[in-house]
Amino acid sequence: MQTKFLKPLWGMEGTYREMFTRIQAAGFDGVETPMPDAADESEFKELLQEFGLDFVPQIFTGGADHAASFQEQVERAVSFKPLFVNSHSARDFMTFEQQVDFFTKALAVERSTGLMVGHETHRQRAMFTPWTTARLLEALPELKLTADFSHWTCVCESHLEDNQADIALAVSRTLHIHARVGYAEGPQVPDPSAPEYATEVALFEGWWKQMIQARAAQGQEFAYVAPEFGPPGYLHTLPHTNVPVADLWEVNDWIYRRFRENVKQWV
Repeated sequence: MQTKFLKPLWGMEGTYREMFTRIQAAGFDGVETPMPDAADESEFKELLQEFGLDFVPQIFTGGADHAASFQEQVERAVSFKPLFVNSHSARDFMTFEQQVDFFTKALAVERSTGLMVGHETHRQRAMFTPWTTARLLEALPELKLTADFSHWTCVCESHLEDNQADIALAVSRTLHIHARVGYAEGPQVPDPSAPEYATEVALFEGWWKQMIQARAAQGQEFAYVAPEFGPPGYLHTLPHTNVPVADLWEVNDWIYRRFRENVKQWV
């Protein structure tokens, strides 16, 4: 099994060409970002081809009809020939029945378009806790995840010690890994290379190892990973000045390089 590493454009600056140049030079296999505006679509597709980069579009369901929003965005994504789609899906306040209805329709769109979808374990969304996610995975065996457990450690204000069965189910259904380290009081440690966050790094790497090994055991051709530490808002800043406490590219590069080395031992 091979591992494809994707670089989110979140927090990067510059033109698409400038960002793609830096991403290719760093050795990434592709990019992950929302689909461009219509005016930039042709250039974006041409640059993907020129730089030889894969693409994973991020979509965000919303409006009065989340299922229709999902379908519209996934159908548009087809023309980009992506690896798969990463979706922030439905909402946390929906009833379980409403969520099941949404994901049933989402799976039908997957089948009709032929595009795989990883539904992200994200705050505010249907999969915002381990147990709400487990209920949906049990009800709909075809559902796949983009696993970002940093949201769960934040929402649950813990290292998820009480959620082992739910974690195991989520690991088994993970399509894509968002490699960000969270902690009990927030979705992103300031700098994962700092020794004071060694416990959290070890915790998350344990989960990522399980996800990689689950993909291999299932006979999958690829595992997909995106180092996804975010800019200020997620990245801590100093009071009064708003100066970031770490360099975002270097933080993501640290996780990327470390993951690349670890995965050689995990598979």
